[in-house]
This record gives sequence, structure tokens and C-alpha cells, in this order.
Amino acid sequence: MKILILGAAGQIGKILTADLLGQTNHHLVLYARNANKRLKAEDPSRVTIIEGTFTDENSLSNAIEGVDVVYLNDMNDKKGVETITSSMKKQGVKRIIVASILGIYNEVPGAFGKWNERMVGAEGIRKHAVNASLIENDQFDYTVLRLTWLYNQKTNRKYMITQKGEPFLGAQVTREAVSQLIVDIIEEPEAKYIKTSLGVSEPGTNWDKPSFY
Repeated sequence: MKILILGAAGQIGKILTADLLGQTNHHLVLYARNANKRLKAEDPSRVTIIEGTFTDENSLSNAIEGVDVVYLNDMNDKKGVETITSSMKKQGVKRIIVASILGIYNEVPGAFGKWNERMVGAEGIRKHAVNASLIENDQFDYTVLRLTWLYNQKTNRKYMITQKGEPFLGAQVTREAVSQLIVDIIEEPEAKYIKTSLGVSEPGTNWDKPSFY
């Protein structure tokens, strides 16, 4: 299997690269701005590095050609998401996993929901909701990951998920746990996460705000 990581120089992108190389036999295409300076192919036999932006149609088309799964690490830019989805359609690629944020369906209850909206801002949440809607349609075999507030802890890979339509639970989760979930989704033999939107958090963190705030 060939997996494209869009935004491979980001924190989750780098952790995911290491996890996929260590836990699977898949070939990886790492895509990022200034990628040749920011990334290193630890295993050149399994890793291809391509430089480009999310709005660079030529570079994206080259990166997407022949891949089985696309992972998009950044859903902030509508034009970028539109260019990515357009390139996927042209190349006949349907499987995509994207990292978005919690709150895009107004699904976060209580004090934490109010804190999250205040911190992110209504416009920021609306922007992510619009961009997620570009992915959530019948043209793609999508998985949307609505990530709660992120932190790093190398040994903590605990995650829990909630489904679209359920209240979002959990104020924080490690980037390492998010990476492990993505690996688990890719390796799931029955494809049970296709056409789903998952809230992603750490068990036992149903607090009013993350512990690091």
C-alpha cells in the first residue's frame, strides 16, 4: 500500500511517518513545503519526498498519483482542501483521512464546549466545518478526525472515539495517540471507519478544559 501524508513536516505528520515505517510495510509519500530541507527519508526504499503547497496542482497531482490512502494533516485552508480533493478526483483516489477540530457540529457540551468555542472562536470553528463538508460526501471514502486539544507524551497512546451525532467527550489527547489511531484505521481490515466522522480524545479527560491550560 502507498500512503500520502500531506503536511508531513508537522508534528503529527512526523510521528505518523515513524509509526507507519515501524509498524507496517507500506510505502510513504511525504509532502510538505520545503520538504527536502525539513524532512529526511530514513528509509529511501520506502519513502518518497515531494515539495509543494496544498494549492500547487502540479505537485499535488504528482504526489497523489498511484496512492491508496491520503492523510491530510491541516484543514485550515479552503482553497487547499479544494485543490487536494480536485487532484484526488483526477487521479481516481477516494480514500482520505483528515485531521479537523472538535466542535464543527456543535457537538461539545457543557463548560468545555463553551471554553473551546471561546478559545478557537466561532469563525475558526465555522471554517473547519465548511472545509470538512468538502470531504464528507459520496465522492470519497473519508474519515474525519475531530481532534480535541493536543499535547505530546511519547508513552501515551491512549485514545477514545465518539461518533458523529454523539456528544464529544474529552478535553485533551496526545499527538502520539492520534498517530496510533491513524495507523489503526489504515490497518483495519474491515474498513469500518470509512464514511465516518470521529471525535478523538483521551479516556478520563472529561474536564472543563485541558490540564495544560
